[in-house]
Amino acid sequence: MKEPENWLRDFLLTWILPLAVLMVIWSFVFRKMSAGGPGETFMSFGKSRAKIYGESEVKVTFSDVAGVDEAKEELMEIIEFLRHPDKFTKLGGRIPKGVLLVGPPGTGKTLLSKAVAGEAKVPFFSMSGSEFVEMFVGVGASRVRDLFQQAVQKAPCIIFIDELDALGRARGTGMAGAHEEREQTLNQLLAEMDGFDPRKGVIIMAATNRPEILDPALLRPGRFDRHVLVDRPNIKDREDILRVHIRGVKLSKDVDISVLAARTPGFVGADLANIVNEAALLAARKNKTEVDMTDFEAAIDRIVAGLEKKRRVMNKKEKETVAYHECGHTIVAELLPTTDPVHRVSIVQRGIAALGYTLQLPTEDRYLMTRTELLDKLCVMLGGRVAEELIFHESSTGAQNDLQRAAIIARSMVTEYGMTEKFGPLTFEKERRPMFLDIGLPSGAKEYSEDTAREIDQEVKRLIDDTYKKTQGLLGANQDKLRMLAAALLEKETIEGEEIRRILGLPEKKEQDHGVG
Repeated sequence: MKEPENWLRDFLLTWILPLAVLMVIWSFVFRKMSAGGPGETFMSFGKSRAKIYGESEVKVTFSDVAGVDEAKEELMEIIEFLRHPDKFTKLGGRIPKGVLLVGPPGTGKTLLSKAVAGEAKVPFFSMSGSEFVEMFVGVGASRVRDLFQQAVQKAPCIIFIDELDALGRARGTGMAGAHEEREQTLNQLLAEMDGFDPRKGVIIMAATNRPEILDPALLRPGRFDRHVLVDRPNIKDREDILRVHIRGVKLSKDVDISVLAARTPGFVGADLANIVNEAALLAARKNKTEVDMTDFEAAIDRIVAGLEKKRRVMNKKEKETVAYHECGHTIVAELLPTTDPVHRVSIVQRGIAALGYTLQLPTEDRYLMTRTELLDKLCVMLGGRVAEELIFHESSTGAQNDLQRAAIIARSMVTEYGMTEKFGPLTFEKERRPMFLDIGLPSGAKEYSEDTAREIDQEVKRLIDDTYKKTQGLLGANQDKLRMLAAALLEKETIEGEEIRRILGLPEKKEQDHGVG
């Protein structure tokens, strides 16, 4: 009579329980392999990962973006189209399908795209180029299709693809088959942009700091046919950017925004925001109620030269060597007519390897350099090494970085700028530098003979030797000023530009007409 009960128990233990355990395990595995947030499953890999911001969620407007007036003017037409499309379509006009924002990192490309959506008050789809590509074949193309389908449903709207170079790199540049999935994703993006009806009210915006590596098919008219440059800000733009970032900061009356803008040449918007934040943090650390000018100066020094090394102690001999080295740079920079004036010289150790630094600030924004200016710049770089040899009759390892930079400038003068009498207006190197990134690229095959290469090396050495002799003569004739400035620097450790010129008995450097049209 007990056999049916045993049979039922065995059936439950042998079949039902293992199946239930397997179902629980499969459910757990599928959830872990989910492509996104809660509620998504393994099969949602092909869904777009774009972050969607509604009309009221994008709080950024053009009032939050400063220093890019030309770019804002270009984008005002996009906003006008999204607000009043009939104004353009009734005349037969067609708004550009795609807008590509190009420029150095940190200049505000992403912020500008959000401001466009905020001004137009339309939904904003934001996605990075790298988020399209996965290890599974076909996933990227599926995400592109899904993104455009969602955008059509939300039209009018803006699709923004950040770091487009991760997705849109030129096809056929890698190993065969190595980038097949990325190329399929790019092909799908090209197809979607081709078949896209501009009357739907969907604008595609993208940002990159490497436009030179993008596929030409992306840049042709009908796709990303409008390119907007978001460049480094000039002195007036930097002042406007600083005014935006100091809105919520309690400032002392001695803070002069125009002076801060003048002391930050080459800085982009992200750098300036970092300076304001660092200055506020330094003031809070000192229990101040307001952020004053000294806090901003310290923040700029920290970003330019690195964190101060308070616990590292140099012996007397090394300290003297560093002092004369920096004073060599300083005196050469002050005596030559075309060089930027020295703002500060210091032997306070900062950063990873800086035992001292000489900070020069330009009197104006410059975009070109003449041959005379480059030669004078070489003299300034070699001034530290020459000062060491003049005073101590030997050289140290402290000039390593100066010599590297001098060699780069001298070689560029010979091979790129055509600034030597021997070769005349000839260039030997193809342009391989990125447009907006300061990184080196592997040099390609040389298109000149070994004899020419040897002559180029000799010409580079001649340029360095000539400027070295000029620097020796300059510092040799002003050795008393070198010793006087070094003594003051050893005593105070940091000397500002006005005091430097007072010690040397030199007038303030003024803006000069360099004769460049």
